[in-house]
Amino acid sequence: MRILIAEDEPLLARTLAAGLRRQAMAVDVAADGATALERLAVTDYDVLILDRDLPVVHGDEVCRRLVEAGTPCRILMLTAARTLDDTVTGLGLGADDYLTKPFRLPELVARVLALRRRPSQARPPVLAAAGVRLDPYTRQVSRDGRQIRLPRKEFAVLEILLAARGGVVSAEYLLEKAWDEHADPFTNAVRITVHSLRRKLGEPPLIHTEIGVGYRLAPE
Repeated sequence: MRILIAEDEPLLARTLAAGLRRQAMAVDVAADGATALERLAVTDYDVLILDRDLPVVHGDEVCRRLVEAGTPCRILMLTAARTLDDTVTGLGLGADDYLTKPFRLPELVARVLALRRRPSQARPPVLAAAGVRLDPYTRQVSRDGRQIRLPRKEFAVLEILLAARGGVVSAEYLLEKAWDEHADPFTNAVRITVHSLRRKLGEPPLIHTEIGVGYRLAPE
């Protein structure tokens, strides 16, 4: 197994490397995020042990770039932060596992081995049209490079419209797929959500209304 440790604390990096090598693993070490990305670009690592608070390129950014590139390398994120929000944020970036400092070496070894055994996770493809990019895995949306924050319903509606590739999607279908079974079939929630989504996506208008039929995305 080939491991990359991205850790800027020299003593901790050496300790981790020595412990993993005793388990017959091949280990490389990077002291900052930029070096880690350089090594990852030329070597197929099985697992990246990633300190979140790296210099030069932050660990969060390293994780984000790997996920966006679809890199199959598993990511075990290390951090001194212990709150639930920190854990949720780290996993939301695309990390496969999350370990807070201080930790015991046997636990880290066990987690690395578990990640290696885990089958590759199929990540949904990024959807794009007319300058809009939606990543279902990281739940990020942008238009012409401008990041757009969307609540859950607007994100779901946009995802459905992008997946339709210019086809018309009825309000009934949107209601069925983006809302739960308790949604009122006579509600105007779809119309209100689409109106808000249009405003956030900006000009030129992207979502067109086909009167009496539904909604579709404007062509490229």
